[in-house]
This record gives sequence, C-alpha cells and structure tokens, in this order.
Amino acid sequence: MAFADDLLIMVIAESVGEAENIANVELNKIAKWARDNKLRFNERKSKVMLLIRRKRKEQKEIAIYLNNKTIPQVNSLKYLGIIFDYKLTFKEHIKNMAAKCTKLIFSLSKSAKLNWALDHKALKTIYVGGILPLLIYGAPVWINAMRKESYKYKLIRMQRLINIKISKAYRTLPHEALCILTGMTPIELKIEEAARLYYCTMGKYKRQNKF
Repeated sequence: MAFADDLLIMVIAESVGEAENIANVELNKIAKWARDNKLRFNERKSKVMLLIRRKRKEQKEIAIYLNNKTIPQVNSLKYLGIIFDYKLTFKEHIKNMAAKCTKLIFSLSKSAKLNWALDHKALKTIYVGGILPLLIYGAPVWINAMRKESYKYKLIRMQRLINIKISKAYRTLPHEALCILTGMTPIELKIEEAARLYYCTMGKYKRQNKF
C-alpha cells in the first residue's frame, strides 16, 4: 500500500519463518525496481513489525533486509498518522492522541488566557475546528480499542478539560453533565459516529460501483 512517499508492505503467513522469507523476496524485488529507476529506499528510515495475536510460544524476532542491511524491528510504528502496535491494541495511539490534545488545550489556555478572555462560542469553535478532528482521525481503524474502558477514559478525561473551560463549571461535575452544559457530543459517541459514517459510506460506494 502506498500513499505519497509512505510505502507499507504487509505479509500474511502461517509462521514467522515463512513471513520472513516472503518479505525478503518482495523487498528484493522492490530494491531492484528502485535501482532500475535510479531510486533508493532508505533502510535507516524503514521499520519492520511482527504482528502475532496468538498466545502460543513462537519466534518473536524477524530478520528483514533492504539494500543488504537489516531493517530495525519495532513494537510499534506510525503510518499515515496512526500508531500501530504489534498486538493492534492501539493503546499507544490513543495515549499519544490524548496527550497531544491535552497539551494543545493547556497551550491555548496559557497563550490566549481562555479562562477569561474567550467566550463559550469561541472556545467551542476551537474545540470543534482544532481539537475534535485530531481525536476522531482514523477512527474506523482503531474504533474497537474503545471497548476497553481505560482507553476510553483517556479521551473522556481530555474532553472534560475543554468542557470545564467552556462551561466554567466545577471539576467535580460528571462527564455527561458537562457535555449537556456545553452542548458537546460525548467524545466516545463522536468517535463511534465517525466510524459508522465511514463504513456506511464505503458500503454505499461499493454498491454503486458493483459490476
């Protein structure tokens, strides 16, 4: 799969050894194509990750080569803005996303003095236009991670911060009550809505383009 200058190769196999062999064969083809077209893929910027969801004991290291050099193996990697971990829990992605948005909220509070300088409407505009898109980005990919309460809570806690600043309410107020006061859809529902809309749209697209 390729998007601009981001190239992702996925290999499915019955064993780690088989996946290793297939990946190396394909990478040799890609490296040869690059040489023939006066290009070069940078092995230092490349990463390899082994996805194993089964609990049985099996080889966890995999040796993949590009330009006759070993590609570093990692437990997580970012592709098109989404952090994938080797168990596909998306824990690191949600943690990173919540931390980034929380930092953004505090930065805005510090620079624009949100506690007193901006009204309800302006704060809501900042959230809807600047923070919410970051939170729901790629939702169809990691939506199943929201089944885990600890992951969901990280996003709820982040939304509480902006809701408290918008409503000027006490920090002890429940999440649902804050959403009612500010007129904001709870973030967990907003994420589900984004994922559902994507799947409905894709289903409609497939039906329209069915031969």
